[in-house]
Amino acid sequence: MLNPRQRRLLEVVRQKVTMSVEELAQQLDVTPQTVRRDVKQMEEARLLARYHGGVGLPSSVENIDYSQRQVFNSDAKRRIAAAVAAQVPHGCSLLINIGTTTEEVARALGRHTGLHVVTNNLNVAAILADNAACEVIVAGGVVRGRDRGIVGEATIDFIRQFKVDIGIIGISSIDEDGSLRDFDAREVKVAQAIIEQSREVWLVADQHKFGRKALVRLADLAQVDILFTDAPPPPRFAQVLRDASVKVHVAA
Repeated sequence: MLNPRQRRLLEVVRQKVTMSVEELAQQLDVTPQTVRRDVKQMEEARLLARYHGGVGLPSSVENIDYSQRQVFNSDAKRRIAAAVAAQVPHGCSLLINIGTTTEEVARALGRHTGLHVVTNNLNVAAILADNAACEVIVAGGVVRGRDRGIVGEATIDFIRQFKVDIGIIGISSIDEDGSLRDFDAREVKVAQAIIEQSREVWLVADQHKFGRKALVRLADLAQVDILFTDAPPPPRFAQVLRDASVKVHVAA
């Protein structure tokens, strides 16, 4: 979990792209030693990277390890998941994609009845399989060992057989131009199919996804009906969300 100073540090770097330790210390009104400690901790979580002469964002081509993503900002993900579950009606159909936040959503749906869930996430399937009142349909395809996500052309073909009430998707990045981005092109293609086959699209993304860099474009915010997040979006994203007509739900 990041403290308020570290969240502010991350936001400043995202705005400026790269900054020196001294500039960050002045901006945050703390000592350079405090900045270095914070940056070291956030570098270990792969939220920031140290370069010669400064601090910047990590690579846009490689995601944080799955085991790290499971524990990072976990309280926020649980709050987001609870907010989603409160809005999901009993007896509806869902498509749920790969991601640690969507896995928390599956846990939060544990007491729902009459759900029909199609997923390309074996972790989501395993969680919901414990709910006897829920039917779980698992997509075929290639299983990625690192996170038990299922991807590939067979997965896309399978998902296109369904038309569901709600597609619940997680992503790695919300860019300032309103594009949603991720790191794996195969995963992105499956998520695109989920969006196409969903009557409503619900996006789950904690505050650290705003302004993060990721390589592959997945969709635009205009394709999303509701965004569930854990804090008010940064001001520079407010107009983008309004232009896209996205309803924003901030989890308490």
